[in-house]
Amino acid sequence: MDRSNSISGKTIGRLSLFRRLLTALSFEGKTHIYSHELANMAGVTAAQVRRDFMVIGYSGSPVKGYHITELIRCVSRVLDDPEGTNVAIVGVGHLGRAIMNYFQGRRPKLQIVAAFDRDEHKVNRVIQGVRSHSLSALKEVVAQRRITVAIITVPASSAQEVAEQLVEAGVRGLVNFAPVPLRLPDEVSVEDMDITMSLEKVAYFSGISDAGKERMEP
Repeated sequence: MDRSNSISGKTIGRLSLFRRLLTALSFEGKTHIYSHELANMAGVTAAQVRRDFMVIGYSGSPVKGYHITELIRCVSRVLDDPEGTNVAIVGVGHLGRAIMNYFQGRRPKLQIVAAFDRDEHKVNRVIQGVRSHSLSALKEVVAQRRITVAIITVPASSAQEVAEQLVEAGVRGLVNFAPVPLRLPDEVSVEDMDITMSLEKVAYFSGISDAGKERMEP
């Protein structure tokens, strides 16, 4: 199945989760799985699992369930660009380094190939296996490495300026860890990862007594 923008963001998110779970099962030697088993692992319903796989044109066997290797391959055809996607990270502080370390080698078709920082002590060095460049070289490196996605881990005060530089350089997808909303053209895909907001939300609901607790919206 070709990649398509007709698939919702929530479905793409679940497919990514399913692939991660299925890959772990494959490493354990498991060959087949039923929708209700995968649903329990992912925290969704079996009906949701079946709907998501119908969207990408895959159906399992009523007797054996889903063939894990084939399903991983089918999901990967949807999630991964056949040519691969090159990613940059801007901000080589503690968070930036942690992300580079975590992501190294996890997805052959999705790789962090360049890092950028204003700190001269972090420039022209290889950090976590990634070459770090000056921000002044951003446009040149983005073009050379054919980077289309970037991760922003800079302070809030710099995030908008950095995002605009990335978009001007040709980046069309951003994962934003800075605690500030970005104002960018509609054609730019932005995923905000506000850790403080998430912690405050969890802290609030964790403090509500069981008797009055409301369900957190997905």
